[in-house]
Amino acid sequence: MRDALDHSGLERASICGVSYGGLIASAFAAQHPARVTSLVLVSALPPSWQPDRRASYYVQHPWRRTPAFCIAAFGIYREIATAIDDPWRARATAVRIGLNVLGHMLHPGRTARRVRLFDGIRLEADLARVHVPVLLVTGEDTLDGAVPPHLTREYRGIWPHALAVTLARTGHLGLITRPDEFAALVANFIVEPDAQSEPRRPARESNSYNHAPIH
Repeated sequence: MRDALDHSGLERASICGVSYGGLIASAFAAQHPARVTSLVLVSALPPSWQPDRRASYYVQHPWRRTPAFCIAAFGIYREIATAIDDPWRARATAVRIGLNVLGHMLHPGRTARRVRLFDGIRLEADLARVHVPVLLVTGEDTLDGAVPPHLTREYRGIWPHALAVTLARTGHLGLITRPDEFAALVANFIVEPDAQSEPRRPARESNSYNHAPIH
């Protein structure tokens, strides 16, 4: 992430992390606070997260567990159908997502190694010293089976000033199934690297975001 900023010629930037990437984004902010203007954490794992029994088995046997992991992914269709009213468009979206996954297949061994990198690392104290605007975006409690929203909201224990917003009719894939709403939410929050004012805030903190304007 630091190399990406250097390559782009950026000294500071707003950092967005999704799912496990949210934990990585937080770790980057803890290590390089001067390079972060704001954080957007989307369905993000908190620093207190520890792999449960199923995740631990995957980490220990990533190649053996991958087929079952892929089969379980079919369960996300319920979320897609909830987010997209048109059944045909929902099916087309599911097919497009599936093809994208097949074309950019995860590497089980590398994925497991990334999870193990956080073994024994505690970030809470370092994160408490990071003073930037934070936006927490989650889906609905009943639709996100990957990272339950209450886990992402744990970041408010570290950053009480964080804005927590639920993207209505989504679960873990809100940025894909409702991209326009997600983009508007983020674009109206982020702070430009040289801005000195507070970020513009979503219209309703800690509530669902559907089509409400952002101020």
